[in-house]
Amino acid sequence: MKGLYIVTPDWDDTAKLLKVSEQALQGGAALLQYRHKTADAALRREQAEALLALCRRYQRPFIINDYVDLCLALDADGIHVGGTDVSVAEVRALVGPGKIVGASCYGDLQLAHAAQRAGASYVAFGGFYPSRVKKYPVTTPADIVTRSKAEIALPNVVIGGMTQENALPLIAAGADMVAAISSVYLAEDPTAAARSFVALFENN
Repeated sequence: MKGLYIVTPDWDDTAKLLKVSEQALQGGAALLQYRHKTADAALRREQAEALLALCRRYQRPFIINDYVDLCLALDADGIHVGGTDVSVAEVRALVGPGKIVGASCYGDLQLAHAAQRAGASYVAFGGFYPSRVKKYPVTTPADIVTRSKAEIALPNVVIGGMTQENALPLIAAGADMVAAISSVYLAEDPTAAARSFVALFENN
């Protein structure tokens, strides 16, 4: 796992969501996570099905945030769980060994160790910077990336207010993937925005 990890915003407009997601995939995004905190079950299913089909066309993994039942119903590639969701161990038991299971570890390396023991496929750290979308304490220390590389035998993802500029030092420190929402989905040219994130990994 390496490169740009795009996470969808809470958009109810499915056509717009698909259009911008496709532009980001054309720009080289390596993985897409469907995250919509305010959608009802019908909209969530509709959007997830459409995004899964899109990711299949581009041969990129499709991850669903939180909803294990939806992941299993659609046979999505994986699931991402946060600190208040079902545990990593429970999710791994439900989805089996073949799915990607991502775990939010915030700024806590001990959570990453626990996630690794429980069967996670990758660990995500953040927020590092203020976000235009997600509300959280911006308390994650930058050196957690270096420490994770030394201690955790899993790919790590950095998230939280990521721009091309402020992601660069984290990539240099060893971040395997950068998760972005606004910097891609709200960009004037999402394909170019994705491409510029991808370029950051070429020399690291």
